[in-house]
Amino acid sequence: MKDFRYIRNVATLHLNPASCSGCGVCSIVCPHRILAIEKRKAVIQDLDLCMECGACSQNCPTGALTVRRGVGCAAAVINGWIRKTDPSCDCSSGPECC
Repeated sequence: MKDFRYIRNVATLHLNPASCSGCGVCSIVCPHRILAIEKRKAVIQDLDLCMECGACSQNCPTGALTVRRGVGCAAAVINGWIRKTDPSCDCSSGPECC
């Protein structure tokens, strides 16, 4: 997934720094390493790398991270990555897709 980028400014990932304990779990579980710990708080380093898998929010013990999983259609991202094309799932999975 090196150098992978999703559509700009669409990721729904949100970080509430006031709720962050700085435990670092989010930076460990994020497959794109977009989260880091700086000054004992999580920071989003590059929002456009987020594929909205939800690993960070599911593992955050304080609820400081939220993301609407699937909004960015992780399947489309992965398909594009595998096929070396733009993200697309062709919506053949029905209305619940994308």
